[in-house]
Amino acid sequence: MFQGAAQLTLDAKGRLAIPARHRDALAQAGSHLVMTAHPHRCLLLYPAQAWEPIRDKILAAPSFDPRSAALKRILVGNARDCEIDNAGRILVAPELRDTAELDKQVWLVGMGSHFELWSDAGWRRQHETAFEALAGDQPPPGFEGISL
Repeated sequence: MFQGAAQLTLDAKGRLAIPARHRDALAQAGSHLVMTAHPHRCLLLYPAQAWEPIRDKILAAPSFDPRSAALKRILVGNARDCEIDNAGRILVAPELRDTAELDKQVWLVGMGSHFELWSDAGWRRQHETAFEALAGDQPPPGFEGISL
């Protein structure tokens, strides 16, 4: 289970050091990872075994529907295999860095089964948008019975 947000730095070669607290959990899931683009302009980082059933569902969607085809191109067309190196880093491909507008400062956000990787500006925008969206009195669908 991956949770929590960490502000990190991409090095000049586009490598990202995974925080130690997440390295062990990723190692238990296997060292093979998949990184891909998300329509919200962030990147997704999955252990391969968690990504494969999601990929298969995406690929099963209708090919002639323009929205399905667009999602396939974004999610599967941008998917890259990656490994954690001996120093605990992953390489973020230049094309994916461009897609997510990643610069030096980034945010690695645990989302349970996977991570989101955001630019600093993108995360701050998304974070503010989330608070604004939740300002009403009613919880979103599926959250009615949750008490904090």
